Amino acid sequence: MASNNPAPEALSPFTADGLGGPERTSEEWNPTAESIRPVRGKHRVAKQRGLARSSTVLGVGVIAAVGAGGMATAQSKPPVSISLPDSIADNLPDAKSLPGVGAFMSDEAEAAPVTAAPLTSAGITTAEADQGTTDAGEALRARILQQAEQQQASADAEAKAAEEKAAAEKAAADAKKQQDEAEAAAKAKIAAEKKAAEEAAAKKAEEERLAKLRASYTLPTSSYTITSTYGQSGALWSSGQHTGLDFAGSAGTPIKAVHGGTITSAGWAQAYGYRTVLQLEDGTEIWYAHQSSIEVSVGQKVTTGQTIGRMGDTGNVTGVHLHLEVRTAGGSAMDPAAWLNSKGLSV
Repeated sequence: MASNNPAPEALSPFTADGLGGPERTSEEWNPTAESIRPVRGKHRVAKQRGLARSSTVLGVGVIAAVGAGGMATAQSKPPVSISLPDSIADNLPDAKSLPGVGAFMSDEAEAAPVTAAPLTSAGITTAEADQGTTDAGEALRARILQQAEQQQASADAEAKAAEEKAAAEKAAADAKKQQDEAEAAAKAKIAAEKKAAEEAAAKKAEEERLAKLRASYTLPTSSYTITSTYGQSGALWSSGQHTGLDFAGSAGTPIKAVHGGTITSAGWAQAYGYRTVLQLEDGTEIWYAHQSSIEVSVGQKVTTGQTIGRMGDTGNVTGVHLHLEVRTAGGSAMDPAAWLNSKGLSV
């Protein structure tokens, strides 16, 4: 059976160096097990076309792997050697003659040298390069530090803003407190002034009232000395207590009507001696006792300050004086001094 494989002579259109030259034909290369059998002891290093491009790709991987910890350089590493058997290397076709590959390659492209950028400069931004940065690791480290500083500055700014906000809130609270205290003080002052004004007005009104009373009321005598007060205890009084107010003076001293009213009693009254009873319009009774003489009669109308009798020592007495009593309409005795004071009179 005839073999479909061409003769060895037909499969050797290459030159002795195995690289191919002008004598190369476009005949198809169909390798066989015999033609690609490894040859022991003979190895050659194939040309490393495109190694600059591979180094650049490798540099990108190195940058990604190294990170901020440092930057390794791959420029100092020796190229990787690839060994092929001479029989294979001698029979390898030129890359341009391979279907679909030669179109992508040209003599100018192969002749153009490819300059690999230093691995340490990969990943450096234009701004960093303009600033003189040449090491990517240092650039990354600087960017990380810059980011950390920015974050710290942002945190400090937030903390400062929080402090300023707290200070502003405290200042506002203090200002409000002071304002509230000032308003409270102002209100208290106004209330005190109002109260003082009301008290002053009330006092003035009372003084006016007493002035009117004084105009219509008067003391029972003008020359006297108080010798006994209301409620005083002693054996001199049959009840054990004094029921009136004693005005001591000279015999014959005039006794006056303390207010306008009607005489309801005038004459002898046992222990009271000569006594006159004056009834006021409100029913209050004024008793004048121990008189030496009476100058009014029952049913007579008298006015304030009118003489109704004379001071004496009649009845149960120890000396010349006027015994003055003040009684309600029902007959109950009260303190004459307090009653006279309520009419604007002082004894």
